Amino acid sequence: MSGITRQLADFIATSRWNDVPQEVRHEGARAVLNWLGCAIAGCRDDTVERLLATLREFAGKPQATLLGRGERLDALSAACINGTASNRLDFDDTHLRTVIHPTVPVAAALLALAEHRPLTGAEFLHAFVLGIDAECRVGNAISPGHYEHGWHITATCGVLGAAVACGRALKIDAQRMGWALGIAATQASGLMATLGTMCKSYNMGHAARSGLASALLAANGYTSSERGLEAARGFLNVLAARSEPREITRELGLRWELMQNAYKPYPCGIVIHPVIDGCLDLRAAHRIDPVAVAKVEIAIPPLAEQLCGRKAPRDSLEGKLSLYHSAAVALLDGEAGVVQYTDARVTDPRVIAIRDRVVVSTDPALGNDQARVRISLASGVAHETFVERARGSLGRPLTDAELEAKFRSLASAELATREIDTLVEQCWSLERQPDAAVLARGSVAAGARAAESRCNSR
Repeated sequence: MSGITRQLADFIATSRWNDVPQEVRHEGARAVLNWLGCAIAGCRDDTVERLLATLREFAGKPQATLLGRGERLDALSAACINGTASNRLDFDDTHLRTVIHPTVPVAAALLALAEHRPLTGAEFLHAFVLGIDAECRVGNAISPGHYEHGWHITATCGVLGAAVACGRALKIDAQRMGWALGIAATQASGLMATLGTMCKSYNMGHAARSGLASALLAANGYTSSERGLEAARGFLNVLAARSEPREITRELGLRWELMQNAYKPYPCGIVIHPVIDGCLDLRAAHRIDPVAVAKVEIAIPPLAEQLCGRKAPRDSLEGKLSLYHSAAVALLDGEAGVVQYTDARVTDPRVIAIRDRVVVSTDPALGNDQARVRISLASGVAHETFVERARGSLGRPLTDAELEAKFRSLASAELATREIDTLVEQCWSLERQPDAAVLARGSVAAGARAAESRCNSR
């Protein structure tokens, strides 16, 4: 039997669009819609501005669009910047078993390629689904030890997914697909120590760029190990103390990892979501006045405390990874949206006052989408609730209508209503679009497109 890398490469290279079930295709459209909204809304964040200011000087020919902005850079730089932008708000999707945010590196790389080498919508979706599948299957094989040891799994596995998706779009054969996996594997990087900083999102942008480069190199005959995943000194054995290689090929083509994807209703770490649900539910049910709150007791699974236990976040980057901040704004504002995670809100004395009353404990019996919340009032009355399934989780998923409403809210920062309507329709009908790059062009306001066109013509 051939090795794991070759088995995966064979499957990717020979997969047929007709073999992808309709529900998986639809989930692909949902993922792209969600990702595109996040990229547009995050396109002018300081994290992106600083990255663009640094890379622009060294950029090559204008080949791909910076989503929401209109500028065009070389495809590799555009993939990096769009990937970074789409994660900045922490509103992207999550593969719950691995905590990978799968769409960011795959879609950012693939859409940049689609502007340079045209793809139909069906070709784009097929490559996208395959990239997500490969990325998350490798994640399954190394979880949870890889993440717990300090690797940023979206980045380390995302580069593989981006390489697979772009390799498929380039129609490379199994031999070259194996090389693409090997080239991507040797570039896998990303440290958990960077969470709460600009580098957290850059990790994902870097994975998108490196994955696209891996596919382009392989397509041009650039060789690598043909056992990049399973070799004694390959990805699985170097980046994980323990791994289960069979997870990568088990039920290939029968079980699609995209169906394990969840979409966030709140722009923060997904393990915080059940806490927000509990606080919002109690606030609404008992008409709680935040001023009267004496103590907020939260029980969470250990992973949530490990990832989001920042008690005194200093800015929005850290606030998105703080259970304490999220509980406080949910109780104080009655919502947890983009506004609740700005620098100004994180440092607001009224938020800090509630935050200081939050007490967190861990319970290994709780699932990662569960939490217990108890709110004690100054009067001595206490209210409590158990969140069995967080909103947006697989057991309580966002509907198409909710995802579309989320997209519209995010895209409104850059686009007019008519432009948003068109882009929504193009996302839902992506499979039938003759040119997938319409998504990139449609992400930019008409005025910005005109201005960029004039700039490029000089």
